[in-house]
Amino acid sequence: MKGADTVAELVRRQWGDHRIGLRDEHHTLSHHEVAAGAAARAALLVDLMPPLPGGEPHLGILLDNTPEYPLWLSAAALAGAAVAGINPTRRGAELARDIRHTDCRILVTQRAHLPLLDGLPLPGLRILVTDTDAYRELLAPYDGARPGDATLGPVRPDSRFLLSFTSGSTGAPKAALCSQGRLAAAGASLATHFSVRPDDVHYVCMPMFHGNAVIADWAPALCAGAGVALRARFSASGFLPDVRRFGATYFTYVGRAVQYLLATPPGPDDHAHALRLGFGTEAGAVDAARFRERFGVPLVEGYGSSEGGAAIQRTPDTPTGAIGRAAPGDDLAVLDAETGKECAPARFSPEGRLLNTDEAVGELVNRGRSPFEGYWRNPEAEAVRLRGGWYWTGDLFYRDEAGFLYFAGRTDDRLRVDSENLAAAMIENILARWDRAAGVAVYAIPDPVAGDQVMAALALRPGAVFDPAEFAAFLAAQPDLGTKMPPRFVRVTRELPLTATNKIHRVGLREESFLCGDPVWWRPAPTGPYEPLTPEATAALQEQYARHDRTPTWDRRRG
Repeated sequence: MKGADTVAELVRRQWGDHRIGLRDEHHTLSHHEVAAGAAARAALLVDLMPPLPGGEPHLGILLDNTPEYPLWLSAAALAGAAVAGINPTRRGAELARDIRHTDCRILVTQRAHLPLLDGLPLPGLRILVTDTDAYRELLAPYDGARPGDATLGPVRPDSRFLLSFTSGSTGAPKAALCSQGRLAAAGASLATHFSVRPDDVHYVCMPMFHGNAVIADWAPALCAGAGVALRARFSASGFLPDVRRFGATYFTYVGRAVQYLLATPPGPDDHAHALRLGFGTEAGAVDAARFRERFGVPLVEGYGSSEGGAAIQRTPDTPTGAIGRAAPGDDLAVLDAETGKECAPARFSPEGRLLNTDEAVGELVNRGRSPFEGYWRNPEAEAVRLRGGWYWTGDLFYRDEAGFLYFAGRTDDRLRVDSENLAAAMIENILARWDRAAGVAVYAIPDPVAGDQVMAALALRPGAVFDPAEFAAFLAAQPDLGTKMPPRFVRVTRELPLTATNKIHRVGLREESFLCGDPVWWRPAPTGPYEPLTPEATAALQEQYARHDRTPTWDRRRG
């Protein structure tokens, strides 16, 4: 597999390749047709958006996963423009802010998303609506274009290419920058690591405005000359039918997608497909094992972000529950954020419980050369990431004596219960073993006096009911569940609230705490039985919070 310095070079390689390159439910394009379509759009782009001083011009893409999305990504690469992926779950002023913040001069969208733009202050923005006759007429004169015919300027490895918004679960999302060279290198690395072949088919079911789908799914396919199959929006029930229809061999996932796939009714032909690998984050060891048993497909947990500031490489000897070791040449450390000192190696009980959470869990930091390329016009956010010449990931980890790294959640997911530090992700991994749970989220709510209490939201499997005694017995039987880890409050919900990238929307859960519309069970005494949280008990708790000048909502707990 010959490497490429830019994404544009990878797109040009598709010219003349008449194998199937891009499919969805309604369209089939060869690699050659993808390159030709990209060349036509690049030529249109150059005519509509002449270059300005100050670098690559920006276009926004507000689309579902239709063929137009990778076609416009490829067109931008050829033309030397940069793409801002716009999240269609954003609304009103927030959506307008994302488009204006990234200085988009053109927005590519579809008719279904036009109502989102009604009345928004977007002066000077040119909108192209892909599923209209006007768009097809606008594109028609460029049908004969060839890759490289039309550019906005020199296309180099350091040419800005992606502006990928972070999830935005806390404050306004930041637009992380990614150059053509970094994306091409990331795609080549994954293609090599997973032995991607030209006859593979990458199933893209995660949203393409997010870095996971572009960096971990589309880019390695492009590097290896593999095919790409698209799903407009993730569907658990449509997953296996799509995989079979397209002959998919590889897919990526984020957040709770795996839990939703496991919650679908099992069938006798669950192994009847060509999938050989899934790659993603936050599935958890329990769900990964269940997925492999049910579908015969191994899931490889990775670690990465839109920023690309640190990478962890999984090796065959990686222990269960670990992500892997630092990639060769990287200097990753787990540091105490307050002192900057390296945390102690993790110590485990014979049952696998982390014994020294307080001294072992810290923030993952890259002390070496980081590929982080910054945020678009956000020096404050860059300063948070780059402190003392190091890249601080904002993620909690711990490291064992052999150097293997274990994910423990976001820095915001740390809990402090009775002066003991806990990590939400570690408790979630244990609660996920309960066979009635389809999804689990663990988060901190304020203790009425000081510190935090543990709250869990449980989405149950179809037909399951919450049995408090059975749940308590399950907790008591888990050998690696520390005495401070069992949830004091349990929210039983039909489904967990998710962001557009299938990650749990923890901010909303924290803000609602036990003051929500779902049934809540709690332990009045920390080791007692679970009881329904009645209106009377709720009122008594609120009184207790008021006496200590605290509230049960996480974002105001220090006030």
